[in-house]
Amino acid sequence: TGAIAKPTFDLEKSLEAARQTVQRFKERLKGELQTAIKSEGVANAVSLCQTVSPDISTEFTDASGFEVLRTSLKLRNPENAPGSWELEVLKSFQEKATAGAEPDKLEYYAEVVTPEGDRLLRYMRGIQVGEICLSCHGSDIKPDVKAELVRYYPDDKATGYKLGELRGAFSLVKLIE
Repeated sequence: TGAIAKPTFDLEKSLEAARQTVQRFKERLKGELQTAIKSEGVANAVSLCQTVSPDISTEFTDASGFEVLRTSLKLRNPENAPGSWELEVLKSFQEKATAGAEPDKLEYYAEVVTPEGDRLLRYMRGIQVGEICLSCHGSDIKPDVKAELVRYYPDDKATGYKLGELRGAFSLVKLIE
């Protein structure tokens, strides 16, 4: 009678998969927004962001084996509120970004054990405000865009950003088997 070998968890392989997932997600979301803005204008792209972004998250979750989320200290969508673990990481990212770190280079990961005993790989990567972000997240938002933001996000806190600031973070979670 032989013992059944438990699969080994490859942290480096999982981290590389998380990094690639974030990169592809970023590129896809930016591409969708650029296309929508070009064809429909910024104001009309607000609704696209509200509907397409969650669909992209679901698509990447299904394809990657990670639950793929976005969160921030200044929320637009309350459904993206950070959990306690994410909140601590976001605060750390904010301190580092304020001290001069590039937000999109900030990353953090940890193995977390849930109260039920499940082992999770948690990974977060900073989101840096780019030029395309400023139309809806900056300080000088056009009235028609502001009206759409209020329509879809009445409690929006995600404005007033400057180019290069920390906007939030991608948050990935994967069960370690």
